[in-house]
Amino acid sequence: MFKNILIYRITQWQPPPLSEIEGRLDGSRFIECGASQMESSGWVEPRGEKHGALVETIGGQTVLKLCVERKAVPASAVKAELETRLDKVEQDTGRRPKGKRAKELKEEIVHELLPRAFPKRGTTYVWLAPKPQLVIVGAASLKKADGIVSQLVELLGGGIMLAPLQTQVSPAAAMSEWLSSQEAPAGFSIDRECELKQPDSEKATVKYLRHTLEMDEVGEHIKQGKLPTQLAMTWSGRVSFVLTETLAVKKIKLLDVVLEGAGSDGKPEDNGFDADVALTTGELGQMIPDLIAALGGEQEPGQPPVAPQGEPAAQAAGSTTPPWESEPVAA
Repeated sequence: MFKNILIYRITQWQPPPLSEIEGRLDGSRFIECGASQMESSGWVEPRGEKHGALVETIGGQTVLKLCVERKAVPASAVKAELETRLDKVEQDTGRRPKGKRAKELKEEIVHELLPRAFPKRGTTYVWLAPKPQLVIVGAASLKKADGIVSQLVELLGGGIMLAPLQTQVSPAAAMSEWLSSQEAPAGFSIDRECELKQPDSEKATVKYLRHTLEMDEVGEHIKQGKLPTQLAMTWSGRVSFVLTETLAVKKIKLLDVVLEGAGSDGKPEDNGFDADVALTTGELGQMIPDLIAALGGEQEPGQPPVAPQGEPAAQAAGSTTPPWESEPVAA
């Protein structure tokens, strides 16, 4: 269900009834792109059943699903057609269009070709965890996750306020310490994938793939000023993932010990949506607090995280997006 996640803290919310949330989402249900429309987004049924519920609650965990469809015209086709039209105008008038007129011609071409463009569709799960007061978005890109969260704030109501979760120690500082000391935090192990990057204009990068990281060479790179931007880890022998400098958790994989415990065929017992949700949220619901603890605990509002040596605290904090907020909406 989740290959990548970004975590947001619910700082304020008086949740309306699920029926009201369902109604709000229904008003923003996904509709495919029109003939000349480049992008469309909206909410779809998490179970994949047509005309089903847009809000699913399993074991106290609420799951939503956003669908985005985009149509893109190949740049090469636009460029070729634009050159043809520019040549024709030049032949007819003796002048080759530039600047604003050339841009207008390009926009006309894109608009004409859009009805023939093939749409690409993608979906993103959103998990509302009420007890720890978290929202987990199934994305690794801050820009993508922030866009989804902005939509959530408009739709969920109840005066909801969300902020990207921040930790006392920045992920880069923590990963530097773990790699330098060759010692993982309690409950975790370090796997065989890592990326280190020099925080300067050249961005010199070193990557290790399927390679042991328990060696002095990695520590030397850190001493020379490179900062870890990604590190593969395993939690409790149950979930493997890659932690990034922005506190995104990528390449999430439930390991065999989890899947074998869920069913004899290595899948949840009934192979259904409910079992998938229960299994995924159950494991990640235990892993996330341990990961936050490994990063020094959650950061208090307004307090900068601990930065790696030589890195400004503001940079170490990752996303600088301010908290999203909405006014309470009357039922």
